[in-house]
This record gives sequence, C-alpha cells and structure tokens, in this order.
Amino acid sequence: MSPKTQHKMPSSAVSHRPVRHQRVIYDVLYGFIPITEWEEKIINSPFFQRLRWIRQLGFSNYIFPGAEHNRFAHVIGVMHSMDQMIRALGLAVPDHELFDRHSMHPSAVLHKSLRIAALLHDLGTFPFSHAIEYAYIRHGNDTRRPQKAGGKHPGKAPKDLPNNHEHLGSFIIKNTPYEGGITRILEDFGFDIQLISDIIKGDSAHLIANQLMHSDLDADRMDYLLRDSHYTGIKYGQFDREYILSNLATYDAGEGQIAFGVRENAIHALEDFLIARFSWYSQVIKNPGSAKFDIMSSHVAQALLEEDLMYQFHDLLSMIYEGDERFYWWTDMYFMTRLQEVRFEKRVKNARISELIGMLLYRRPPKTLQHPLFAHRILKSEGDDSEKQRLISQINKKISEFEHVLKKHGSGKEWLLADIPEKDVVFTRAMGHIRKRRQAGSLYRERDPVKVINKAGQPQLLVERDNALMKHLSGFINFVPSVYANEQALNLLRSRGLIP
Repeated sequence: MSPKTQHKMPSSAVSHRPVRHQRVIYDVLYGFIPITEWEEKIINSPFFQRLRWIRQLGFSNYIFPGAEHNRFAHVIGVMHSMDQMIRALGLAVPDHELFDRHSMHPSAVLHKSLRIAALLHDLGTFPFSHAIEYAYIRHGNDTRRPQKAGGKHPGKAPKDLPNNHEHLGSFIIKNTPYEGGITRILEDFGFDIQLISDIIKGDSAHLIANQLMHSDLDADRMDYLLRDSHYTGIKYGQFDREYILSNLATYDAGEGQIAFGVRENAIHALEDFLIARFSWYSQVIKNPGSAKFDIMSSHVAQALLEEDLMYQFHDLLSMIYEGDERFYWWTDMYFMTRLQEVRFEKRVKNARISELIGMLLYRRPPKTLQHPLFAHRILKSEGDDSEKQRLISQINKKISEFEHVLKKHGSGKEWLLADIPEKDVVFTRAMGHIRKRRQAGSLYRERDPVKVINKAGQPQLLVERDNALMKHLSGFINFVPSVYANEQALNLLRSRGLIP
C-alpha cells in the first residue's frame, strides 16, 4: 500500500477494543500502555534493559533531585506518543491487526514499524547521554588498537562508523542476529530491519514517518518535554498535549506522499508547545547549576579516551558484533565506576583532569565566571555572518586572554572550561532557512517545520501565517554560553581585575 493509499484509510476502521491477554506497562504519565508480543521481547532484551541504567538528563539530578528518570521509560513513552499520533491521524490499523504477528499488509507493517522505531530510537544512547557522546565524537575513531574479529562472526570485523548514538543504535539493530539480539527478534517476527533503521534516522521513503520521528512536532518531543517537567518539578515543558493530538491532520504533499500538520484552530496550543521547548532548554538542559557537570564529564571522558582508559568506539562495535555482554554494562554506572578506579589507582597524571574527576564524583561544582560576554542572550540569526558568530569570536578571544593571564601569572594549577553552544536552539526555523534547505519542489514536503491545515484542508507553514506569533519569533536563537574555572583561576582573574 502506498502512502497515498494509506491517507484514504477511514479512521472508523480503527478499533480501540482491548485485545485478550494484552501485555501492558504502567507509565507515570500515561497510565497503562499496551505492548505487542514482539515489543515485549525487545523490551526484555539485554540491549534494551541497558537503558534502565542511563539517566535521561545526564547530571541534572545534581541540581534537580527528582531527575532520576531514565531512557528506558522515555522510549516507551515515545512509542506510546507515536501510537497516539498515528491514531489521531487516522493511519492506525485495528488493534486485532496491530497485535497479530501474522498481519503484515502495508498499513499494518507501517504502524508496527513506527512503534518499533520509536521504541528503538535511543538504543545506542551513551552513558550520561549527550555529554559523553560529545567526547566520543571529538575523539574520533581510535587507531591504536585494531578492531577485533571473531566471536559470533569469525573473520569479519565491524566497519568504522561516526561516533554517535544514531549510528550505534542502527548498528545494534542490524548486527545482532543471535539469541537476545535485536536483529534476531525483528527477523523472527518478519520485520524489515532497514525500514525501521531508516525511520529512526529520519530518511525513510515515507515522509509522514520521518515527520513523526524527526520534526519540530514529533513523538520524541511530545514525550520528553512532559517527562522532564514531571521529574525535575520545573513547569516549563508543559503544554496541552491532548488538544494538539485531537487536532492533528494529514494532507496530500504530492509525489505520492502524505504529510501531517495541525488544524488552524490549535495554533496557540502548537505555539505554546514550541515556546515550552525553548524555555525548557534554558531552564533544564542549560541550567547553570547542572550544565557545568555535563561539560566537566565530557572533558574527563575525552581525556580517558585519549589515554585509552575507557572503551573506544570500535571496542563497543566489536562487543555488539560478538555478543560480548560487557556492552550491556556500558551505562552511567560504568562511567562513574571507571572514574573511581582511575582516581584510586592514580592512573591520570594530568592534574586538571584528576581534579575534575574528584569534582564529578563528589559533586563539587566549578565556579562560573561572570562577564558581560558570557551572558545568556536571545539572538537573531542573520545567516553566515550572524550575531552569534561574531559573539562566539569575541568570547573565544576573551577566553584566550584569560588563559594567557593564567599561564603567565599562575602556578600551573589554574584552569578554565568553556561551554560555547554549537547547535542552535530556536523556536522554529525562519522562512529564509526553510527555503534555503528546499532547493526545489514544495516547501510542504520539508520534514521539520510545522504545518498548519486551514479550513479548506490546505497546508501552510506556521511561520508564514500572519496570525502566528512564530512568524516573528522564528530564527531567534537561545544562546547560553558558560565559562567555568577552579578556585585558583577565579581568584587570580579577580586579582587582576578581569572579572568582578
């Protein structure tokens, strides 16, 4: 069945009657979540159970004591949000087909595959999530030790991959055809592994599937904003989820594709959602109290990788390929235990890294340097020569001046840590950016921007509507730079009159 054919499926075909012997998981946000036989097997696999031991928000629990929630609960919530969005769009199959392993016609396959993709999209998450991942990305592929071959696949070694969680998760999905492996489970139930991997990466043949997994209004964001708000106690991130769901609608995007948007009477609820994410970023992710521990852990992890004191990325690939259960232990606990071991055994000679390890283990935060250049700003993007790029250049110049003073007048024990945002955090992208990305064809086939469906059933970009606040807020950047220092560096810079 083509995407166009799926669009014509009547929503009345969907049955919400409970299926006998239905498997359920109880979630703190949504209550009972029904799961299929194959989803239960995936969830019970050791690759998936590893996510229980990775916190959703890294070191944020050092500031928000309730932020102990994990990736395990989050991805189950994303699967549930995905299912609710599919049902709201009239693309769901009846429950008796959804839960039937033998129902494999195209509409059922797409519904099932979208749920699985949502469930598996964070399978390759690193310990402490993005903080440690950035260290692996900066370090790159280490060539000091060759990749191992053998184990369950003798004579063959894993290929080099970019060191990020998307590629690691895709590798797990495609290269674990043994007992307890994700590949084996998916193959046993007849699923198209490549289709699921493509949906997770946002480049499947189905535009609407890519939107549901990767866009300004996707199943991932629909879950983590509410979940993080609940566990941190911060009210930023709350939005009218039910109203948005009830106003989702599909439209014909041309070239045999369908896409989805939000009906125009829900514009304000939609904009509340986008504003909530913008505020959530500065209040939770870049909270000045917790973000400093994330940047510290990233620098420590990179140092351990450079000294070959923790698993290299190709070690992880080999473990996955060979079914080595040490990969299942690669969690927050692995990282913290490794810090304890290298500290106790005095295996790190660099004084700065050694000090950072102790600060991470015992929650001793560094000092935040106060300077006008390091202030939180809302910036307007202006292309390549933007205000952000000019400001970053000024910040880096000022940091270099500080480092020169520390080197010239210090004892050698002083250090700085800079956290300069590389990724733009925006309400949503402006029209100029969207047009630049779409070189040819309809703007309404762009995956990421939110579309509004008018009363005639025609799509418009939210940012092109005159009655949309986002037309005026789009393109603004939430810029939160921070520079941290130890006590010695702080005192020296103050004594030289460089900071208050």
